[in-house]
Amino acid sequence: MRYLVCSLAAVALLAACGGGSSGPPAGAISVKLTDYKFGPSEISAPAGKVVFYLVNSGTTAHDLAIRDASNKQLALSEVVAPGDSKVFTVDNIAAGSYVIFCSQTGHEANGMVGKLTVT
Repeated sequence: MRYLVCSLAAVALLAACGGGSSGPPAGAISVKLTDYKFGPSEISAPAGKVVFYLVNSGTTAHDLAIRDASNKQLALSEVVAPGDSKVFTVDNIAAGSYVIFCSQTGHEANGMVGKLTVT
């Protein structure tokens, strides 16, 4: 009986810790990743630290990359598996216009591209 009580207590503690994301952090910009587009495809954010909450509603893995006007990639999120979500933080982004795209093979060419405007 004692082992049962200890086991149940351990399960309750682990459940309280949580295993996945419970939603976007406060102030995060939610971006839906599908096959093959971003929702929304045009995003506005303030200069400085920007937090994205990426939700993959598609059937294949996706990510979010940011490229500047000179085609230099500035940031790249972790790959987000179908049905999963990830928090992606860009610590310091200057005001300007950027391209967002999925860096997975063929995804940008298939239309998974958008615009990020930082003010």
